[in-house]
Amino acid sequence: MTTHVLGDTRVLTGRSLTHILRSPDTIITTAVTPIALMLLFTYVLGGAINLGTNESYIDYMLPGILLITIASGIAYTAYRLFLDLQGGIFERFQSMPIARSSVLWAHVLTSLVANLVSVAIVIGVALLMGFRTGASVLVWLAVAGILTLFTLALTWLAVIAGLSAKTVDGASAFSYPLIFLPFISSAFVPTDTMPAPVAWFAENQPVTSIVNTIRALFAEQPVGDDIWIALAWLVGILVVAYGFAIAAYRRKFS
Repeated sequence: MTTHVLGDTRVLTGRSLTHILRSPDTIITTAVTPIALMLLFTYVLGGAINLGTNESYIDYMLPGILLITIASGIAYTAYRLFLDLQGGIFERFQSMPIARSSVLWAHVLTSLVANLVSVAIVIGVALLMGFRTGASVLVWLAVAGILTLFTLALTWLAVIAGLSAKTVDGASAFSYPLIFLPFISSAFVPTDTMPAPVAWFAENQPVTSIVNTIRALFAEQPVGDDIWIALAWLVGILVVAYGFAIAAYRRKFS
C-alpha cells in the first residue's frame, strides 16, 4: 500500500474504532457467549469428559473457545459493512479523493482490533477460572500471530458476506457455521471418541490443526505437523477470501 492508501486507511480505521468505543457492547456481546461456554463446559460438562490425561479441561478447551470468540466477532464486521453500504457511506467515499481500497482495509483492521480485544477478555476470564500455562513471551506471540491470521482470514470472508448480502440478517448469518465448526473438531473432546465418519471430518478440517497447534504451544509440547497444516489452511483461506472480496467490491463499484 502506498503512503496515500496508508494515510486514508488510518483515518477511516480511526472512524470505525471511534464508533466501537462509543458503543462497546459489540465487544462485550462477542465475549459473553464464549465465556458462557467456558463456564458451562468447565463446571457442568467438563467432569464427564475423559481426556485420558491429567490436563485441566479448561487448558484443553481454551484454544477452541478463542476461535469461537473470533468467529462470533467477525459477524459484526459483515454487519457494519452492510450498514455502511445501505447508508450510502461507500458512495460518499467514492466521491472523495481517497484510496478506494482504504475503505475495506479500515473495516478489516477494525475487526482485527475488536476481535483481539475480545480474545484478551476471554483469556483474562480463563485465567480467573484456572487456566495456566508456562508459555514464554515468544510462545504467546506465536499464539497471537496464529489468532491474528485466523481473524484476518475470517474477516475477509465477512467482507464478502457484507458486500453480497441483501438483508442485515443475511450479512451476519454466514458466521453461524463458522461458530459451529469448532464443535466438530478436537476443540472440546478428542477426535478418537467420535464415530468414524465424524472423526474423519474433524481430523481433516482446519479448526482441528489450529486448535492442536495452540494447545501444544500453551502446553510447551512439540507442535509437529499441525502448525504447517494450520498455516496452510489459514493462508489459503486468506488469499482466496481476499481475492473474492476485492472482486466483489470492484463489481459493486465499477
